[in-house]
Amino acid sequence: MMEPAGAGSPLPRAFLRVGGRTLARHQLGLALEMDCQRVVCLAREVGPEVIALQHQAERASTQFHVISETRGLAGLVTANDELLVISEGLLVARQDALKLLDGSHAVLVQPAETGVGAGFERIDLNHASAGLMRIPGRFAEGLFELPADCDIASALTRIALQAGIAMREVPLSSREGARWRLIRDEAEAQAVERDWIRLHIAEIRAIAPTTWLARSGVLAFGPSLLHARGGGKLVERSTVASVLLALGAGWLGLVVVGFLLCAIASVLAEAARMLRSVESDGIGRAPPVFSLTLVLGWAIDLVLVLLMLWNASVTPWETMPERAFAPILLVLLARLVPRVSHGRWNDWVSDRALLSFVLAILAVTGVLQGAVQLLAVALALGGLLVPGRK
Repeated sequence: MMEPAGAGSPLPRAFLRVGGRTLARHQLGLALEMDCQRVVCLAREVGPEVIALQHQAERASTQFHVISETRGLAGLVTANDELLVISEGLLVARQDALKLLDGSHAVLVQPAETGVGAGFERIDLNHASAGLMRIPGRFAEGLFELPADCDIASALTRIALQAGIAMREVPLSSREGARWRLIRDEAEAQAVERDWIRLHIAEIRAIAPTTWLARSGVLAFGPSLLHARGGGKLVERSTVASVLLALGAGWLGLVVVGFLLCAIASVLAEAARMLRSVESDGIGRAPPVFSLTLVLGWAIDLVLVLLMLWNASVTPWETMPERAFAPILLVLLARLVPRVSHGRWNDWVSDRALLSFVLAILAVTGVLQGAVQLLAVALALGGLLVPGRK
């Protein structure tokens, strides 16, 4: 936390934000994944950002130390320790880093022709540093022989290589896009934001309309939302507002409007889930099982049931439980069938925006009540006929 984020900037590059988290938080997440018992930060001063980082480390039961000069590290490390050294401003895809650091000690490197241009330090004629290494703790003693203001990462890299620690090259596939970047200023942080989001939602299949719309929205507006902090929370609140508006519209008799608002809420809920997955990457702990996104999913289902009930014609011989049976069965089957059957159609069955839009069309045509029963039967038959999960 010594290097400025660009010329004349008072902000250290460690506190530049990518994906809603500071680079220091991303690096702390990597350290916690590596089961580091102590975290040592080199910082000019202990400001609010450093204190927040300390609290995050302590919540993970990890000791946190701040030093202001090179020799301070040597006093905190014993010969029996291992050192995970992360260069300031380094942003890496955590799984790639964990795979490369697994096992023996190594200094991670990359070809000099690409690494030097990306801001990494040249090691020799053919190699540049990759900003990350795992080395024995005894090498920290060599820092006593160096000036107090020397670059710790650079010094330890050369000490480790001179002691015979092997270089391990980062594969090209791990250096593509936002997987392995050195962020030096605000412009670079903003430029990498979209690639970082794309990296973390790449495994989400965008087959069904809800996922496709949410993914497109996150790629378009996610960088701005995350850079402004709290992007996931903002979208979650928008989802809550849409659900409440849908409930109010149905109560006032505007059932079609209510269904359309449920479709919007479904897309927003999926977008919030994607943004939360990006934001949680730098935290270093698993996301909670009980989340607002999960609650919102059930809330949308409940509003859909109420809208179907409010649209149904009332007959004197039919009780409320009897009228509610088909709508409740429909939404429960829409949740159950994708869990027990196998196939691409599951994404469409579980798509609440699609279901809401179909129900809106049926409500406009005046055949919603009977169509709900037919849809429930169709889902039940599909669950029976489509091969189950192995």
